[in-house]
Amino acid sequence: MIAAVNNAAGLVTAAAADTVQKIDAPTVDLRAVLPVLIVLGGACLGVLVEAVFQRRTRYPVQLFVTLATLVAAAVAVVWGAVDRHYAVTFAGSIAVDQASYVSWGVILVLAVLSVLLIADRVSEPGGAIVAQAAVRVGSKQEAAAARRVLPMHTEVFPLTLFAIGGMLVFPAASDLLTLFVALEVLSLPLYLMSGMARRRRLISQEAAVKYFLLGAFASAIMLYGIALLYGYAGGIGFSDIRRVAQLGTGSDVLLLAGIALLFVGLLFKASVGPFHLWTPDVYQGAPTPVTAFMAACTKAAAFAAMMRILIVALEPMTWTWRPVLWWVAIASMAIGAIMGITQTDFKRMLAYSSIAHAGFLLLGVMAVSDKGASATLFYLLTYGVATIGAFAILTIVRRASPGADPDGPGGVGPEAGSVADWAGLAKRSPLLAASMSLFLLSFAGIPLTSGFIGKLSVFSAAAAEGMGALVVVAMVATAITAFFYLRIVVLMYFSDPPSGTVTLPSGAAGGDGSGAAGESAAGVLTATRTQARTVVIAPGALTAAVITVCVILTLALGIVPSWGLDLTEITSGFLY
Repeated sequence: MIAAVNNAAGLVTAAAADTVQKIDAPTVDLRAVLPVLIVLGGACLGVLVEAVFQRRTRYPVQLFVTLATLVAAAVAVVWGAVDRHYAVTFAGSIAVDQASYVSWGVILVLAVLSVLLIADRVSEPGGAIVAQAAVRVGSKQEAAAARRVLPMHTEVFPLTLFAIGGMLVFPAASDLLTLFVALEVLSLPLYLMSGMARRRRLISQEAAVKYFLLGAFASAIMLYGIALLYGYAGGIGFSDIRRVAQLGTGSDVLLLAGIALLFVGLLFKASVGPFHLWTPDVYQGAPTPVTAFMAACTKAAAFAAMMRILIVALEPMTWTWRPVLWWVAIASMAIGAIMGITQTDFKRMLAYSSIAHAGFLLLGVMAVSDKGASATLFYLLTYGVATIGAFAILTIVRRASPGADPDGPGGVGPEAGSVADWAGLAKRSPLLAASMSLFLLSFAGIPLTSGFIGKLSVFSAAAAEGMGALVVVAMVATAITAFFYLRIVVLMYFSDPPSGTVTLPSGAAGGDGSGAAGESAAGVLTATRTQARTVVIAPGALTAAVITVCVILTLALGIVPSWGLDLTEITSGFLY
């Protein structure tokens, strides 16, 4: 009897085992994703540094860990690219191919320059990052911290590495869920970093809140689009969407709605008009080094991810989305060019400049070809280098009026944010004015600068795919944007420096004859002195290194561009 029961139980178990579907373990190629693992591991190590080391020793350790992590990741990228170690790994969620390696290389080069700028504590005494982010604005604790010039929060370094880790995953994602997770990983640290400015903290915190709220809405819309595309294809992989689109068996309504909502999130992150409303406020309010980091690295990651989606997943449906992106590109170029002319704040002007450049970059993305992808990545490199260099110079050109920030740390005034403050800069610092002029001319696409080669590459790729009319619109927009770039150059070289009148106690005006004696309403003898409204402070070693490297790269990629074009060339297509 017992034997019969055991036999019956065995038969039931065997039948159940036959009905259970076997789960295959996903393939994992750790070498292919080694750069991502290095960056995320360095970020976790940075968190441990914050917990283990004392405050006074954290800065050098964090800077060393961050730079060593980025250099190690760059070495891993070169190693994998030279060996052509291509793979689709993690159950098809990440595709590591030639385009991934080139994207990673561009992001890491720009990230190293951005980290050096963030780490500088000379141009802004104590650093551009606030020392005590939790202190209430206007409180006695904040005033005491400003007078003592406390060193900046070193938590910014692991936050930066986490953001870079998300940026590396973003262009290599081969399914929609991984794409969304990467977007959140790169976005959340940026929301925090935007509100950590040492000066004008209310504006900085307002910018962070705007960025967070608008980013949350954009992420939700993008996630809804992912759900619709899953309903269309029956899977979240780019290959699944491509297969169903080629067969034409899915619902066109789900496909078109899903594409539209998905691209809302992508265009928002790339600051493409008309999804740009966060860009001017966040650029203006965030710490300037963080703004440079966002403007260069985030845009590179967003457009690289956009290329993979269009080329891999949506290439069979080009006729559905390309006309829409035509109008988006035109709107972005028009908004950036026209609104940029009206700006009087330097950072907001560069924000609208980035919106116009986003429209130019869309031309290369819409080409849906290896040539267009190569041109877009080269453009991202040249634009990012010039952008970081321009923001680096902004950190050392400052207002000199004591009334602008009487309690400023170290007695150094705030950055010269007004365009008018740059008048006559060439007379005070010819080398700095020449460097800024080079970056502005590169933005404008003037020959012998890297920006010219970048625009030429993107426009050529677009024209080769039958978008000649859009190229003409882009050339007109380029001419319009050149106006506000050249306006800064004219101000620096052909205008007198702005000056202001400062009231000082008697005897403090100096013996240069520029003072005039008088008596105040309280009967106290005073003197007035006219002084320059802006000054150029000596840059720290890190900022000087960033400016120097950006100048060299901008010239080298403009005069001898072949090596840069070769490094960013994509010849083997995209894996999926």
